[in-house]
Amino acid sequence: MTIQEIFTTKNIILYFIIINIIGFLIMWVDKQKAKKGRWRIPEKTLFIITALGGGIGTIVGMYTLRHKTQKIAFVIGFPLITIIEIIAIIYYTVF
Repeated sequence: MTIQEIFTTKNIILYFIIINIIGFLIMWVDKQKAKKGRWRIPEKTLFIITALGGGIGTIVGMYTLRHKTQKIAFVIGFPLITIIEIIAIIYYTVF
């Protein structure tokens, strides 16, 4: 299997759908754990999911679940990472 066969438009779109669903779900799981006072998902993990392309899912999860909205690192960090990724994708697609 070649790189061109793996990195098809269909597979890339599928990846972004899946990683954003994971981003939303990980925010939901962390919110549930917070409500129950249980062990939480490390903040580093939330940022990694965002950096891997799950920014839309984590941002939607953050605001719909009202989770981490008081932490400036998340309020600024998630959108900033997502914007940088979108700019990079546009840049590498166009140029």
